[in-house]
Amino acid sequence: MNDPAELRELFHTLNNQLGIILSHAELLEAKVREDTQRARATQVVTTTLQALATARQIRLALEAGSPP
Repeated sequence: MNDPAELRELFHTLNNQLGIILSHAELLEAKVREDTQRARATQVVTTTLQALATARQIRLALEAGSPP
């Protein structure tokens, strides 16, 4: 899979999937009242944001022609 168009499509799909996870986790975080459940939702939000940042770094590295 060295086709740049295919890679862009994969990153687009990954970003969409992570965006869905993020939005649902944020909704849970806002709605749950129990501290343990809120902490778990917060962990999902934080980790999803990190995954989005990692995907962005990989995409930028590939576009620059260097390893991530």
